[in-house]
Amino acid sequence: MTAQALAWRDERVRRRCAGWRRTEAAAEPQGPFRRLLGDAWHELPAAVRTRFARHIGAGACVAYVGEVVECRMSRTGWVLAQLARLVGGPLPLTRDTGVAASVSVTGDVEGRGQYWTRQYGRRSGFPQVIHSAKQFAGPTGLEEYLGLGMGIALRLRVEGGALLFESDHYFLRAGVVRVRIPDWTIGRLTIGHVDLGGGRFAFTLDLDHPLMGRMVRQVAVFADAVAETAHD
Repeated sequence: MTAQALAWRDERVRRRCAGWRRTEAAAEPQGPFRRLLGDAWHELPAAVRTRFARHIGAGACVAYVGEVVECRMSRTGWVLAQLARLVGGPLPLTRDTGVAASVSVTGDVEGRGQYWTRQYGRRSGFPQVIHSAKQFAGPTGLEEYLGLGMGIALRLRVEGGALLFESDHYFLRAGVVRVRIPDWTIGRLTIGHVDLGGGRFAFTLDLDHPLMGRMVRQVAVFADAVAETAHD
């Protein structure tokens, strides 16, 4: 590459970088999580309300970093986690603890959902990366989409100050065709957000089956996001 071409490329990079800015995500007084919870919203700790009242606009990103502190799986849970790789691997693949964890959340262009990327370190090999999309739609008002058209209809509730996302049912969708799968075929999934104070919170994942009991239990502790970024 000639010196002239390098100079042109560097100038283009500088122009693009000049448009980058750091911004704070604004609170959304009547945000979707608050609307779904109704009066139960006020039972949440102030720190949890602040996290879930953020409006994450298109191009913005909120990131949290932490550590996996607990991960247990039955033999059946481990097999199910490996099979779930076919739809994006939403369950932990190993029982590793003391490994790094991170979560980043971005908003979609139309403002009707969020994209979540979770990354968990492993004792060997590349970290596990999980992609999913949350949309404020469907019969329960909140759905999480995985891969190959599979999704989870979620219900929100508050228990003991913790915000819980509970599976109502699973489904497969191809275009306008949607097939409902009862959650007892896979197990009831419960995701918890528990405030720990001091700008920290726990993310909990439990998968329980009516016959086989608890198949998966994972707990990761995260620190609050320091800043949000966006690109013009």
